[in-house]
Amino acid sequence: MWDLLLVAAASGLAGCVDAIVGGGGLILVPALFATYPAAPPATLMGTNKGGAIWGTAWAAGQFARRVQLRWAALGPAVGAALLGSLVGAWTLTLVHAESLRRALPFVLAAILLYTLVRKDLGRVHAPRLAGRAEALTASAIGLAIGFYDGFFGPGTGSFFVFLFVRVLGYDFLNASAAAKLLNTATNAAALALFITKGHIWWQVAALLAAANVAGSLLGTRLALRHGAGFVRGVFIVVVSLLILKTGWDAFGH
Repeated sequence: MWDLLLVAAASGLAGCVDAIVGGGGLILVPALFATYPAAPPATLMGTNKGGAIWGTAWAAGQFARRVQLRWAALGPAVGAALLGSLVGAWTLTLVHAESLRRALPFVLAAILLYTLVRKDLGRVHAPRLAGRAEALTASAIGLAIGFYDGFFGPGTGSFFVFLFVRVLGYDFLNASAAAKLLNTATNAAALALFITKGHIWWQVAALLAAANVAGSLLGTRLALRHGAGFVRGVFIVVVSLLILKTGWDAFGH
């Protein structure tokens, strides 16, 4: 019972953070591995996806009702993200991700530095592209980061947010809303793979899903109430923690 309460609390906090800017896996995945150290890693990852996808999908729905999403561009991007995630998961069965694991902290550090230097980045929503150009660019982002999510995963939501801000000119609030749509698709692809392989604890995943949605509700309300500046601040904190976590995973042991 205490184990379930612990992972449920972690799932709720993860849902809140993930709804604001992504990066909920930074909280929930370590909690699952610490609570169930003897469990197969694939089963813990599948259970994580089984719980987290509901909070992400809930946040996407809430943002869609309150933020004017650019569906003409994001619709194709969702399909591209789904395809990219499937291809990435398949590629992972063929090659090793060690080099990417070691490069990730440096990529995240570059993103953090750029965000800190460009203090105006993502504060104003001023899309740079429109029509087919925007759809193609958003789809390219979806395909690339979707592949990364299926192949490796940490920081997927933050990568989506940064690229929508930097490349497409969205503010952090609109970028976070768009990221939820694409992240739901990539999570769905990964979850489907884990289910077909039998790597999911359904009872635990159901509890995690309920807690994740509750946290997502809180996070979505905070983001919508406080706007792009608040989301930017949370983004900086989450990316900083991701740098520490991925750096430790790559070089700490």
